[in-house]
Amino acid sequence: MNGEIQPINGHETTIKVEDRLDEGQLDRLATGVTVDTADSATTTAPPVKPEKTSAIELRRGVIQILPVENDKQPRSLVILTNLKTLFQKQLPVMPREYIARLVFDSNQKCLAICKRGYKVVGGICYRPFEHRGFAEIVFFATASVDQEKGYGGLLMDHFKAHIKRTYPNMMHFLTYADNYAVGYFRKQGFSKEITLDRSIWAGYIKDYEGGTIMQCTMLPKVDYLSTKELVAKQREAILTKIRQMSKSHVVYEGLKFEVRREGTVEGGGEVGQNEEKVVPIDPKDVPGLRESGWSPSMIVRETRPSAKDLEKSTMKRLLTELQAHGSSWAFLAPVNVVDAPDYYDVIKNPVDFGTMEIKVETNQYPNLEAFLADAQLVFDNCRKYNAEGSIFWKNANKVEKVLKDLVSRLRN
Repeated sequence: MNGEIQPINGHETTIKVEDRLDEGQLDRLATGVTVDTADSATTTAPPVKPEKTSAIELRRGVIQILPVENDKQPRSLVILTNLKTLFQKQLPVMPREYIARLVFDSNQKCLAICKRGYKVVGGICYRPFEHRGFAEIVFFATASVDQEKGYGGLLMDHFKAHIKRTYPNMMHFLTYADNYAVGYFRKQGFSKEITLDRSIWAGYIKDYEGGTIMQCTMLPKVDYLSTKELVAKQREAILTKIRQMSKSHVVYEGLKFEVRREGTVEGGGEVGQNEEKVVPIDPKDVPGLRESGWSPSMIVRETRPSAKDLEKSTMKRLLTELQAHGSSWAFLAPVNVVDAPDYYDVIKNPVDFGTMEIKVETNQYPNLEAFLADAQLVFDNCRKYNAEGSIFWKNANKVEKVLKDLVSRLRN
């Protein structure tokens, strides 16, 4: 890869969204439950997911994705230097000298997201073992201020496409992921199950203490720059099959109610104003209900949940929102002493979202206030142990604000 560095940008296209069934209906259909779409709320098209900022910036040329290696060219050295700085900032556990040595090693290859010139906001450093059929991902990071823009997923998609194009016979990736990165790599198609024979990779990649080895195997027929379009086609095929076997897509005319005027009679004479009453409808006359297979015997008398059940449901909902937030990765599980040897000397009452989830499920919180106190302790502990301005400190502030907004909406 000598001479001028060329971008390997792909393109995003608008995906047509199915205009009949929403995600909730698909979930119910998948479990064998017939869905009645007569309700107007279920016949509207599901909301179109907004295009991620990373895809917009790529299309507009704000960012570009560049392959780079140490070929001694000035442009390459500038990008590699910026990559080294990014990795050193985002991977503080790794020795700075070790990062610098590998990034500038001529055996290593890199893929960088460059913004408005040579400002590096994300990158992968990897080593290809083409004769062994796999590559090791050594470093992977995106700038903390840009982590919610979707740079990570975009970079991984382009990395897979780049490897398929550059090394057609290399279909496997291996990497050691720390505890905070396991979830991300799993979303990108990596698994803790290593199917690649150990004799192929053992001795070729560095074994990191405290890391979890993960593997990703690419599919030959998949274009990783067009996965959204591929999923959209698969979704449409599933919906077409559902329509052949179900009437869930049929929309019936709305109900028409008969209104009757009634007056009150006292002492043989009519007094008072006439009162309008809606004539009840027999459930069997509801359009589409009988066709769905419903019968009166299926009526379930609902019991009102207790205040305790409602409070537990609220805790689960809040915790799910916190765990799903992009900045909560450091709070999902207990702090590993390998990463922070003195953590439990400083923090005497440790808590994390994983521990809170167990406490919710086992009814250890007497009320919502106790749950919120534990959540606040997560953020306070983080700010107590980590330096002000660090990525951990900033993420604690972000997720804390999310919780406060959720609780505020809950109580208003």
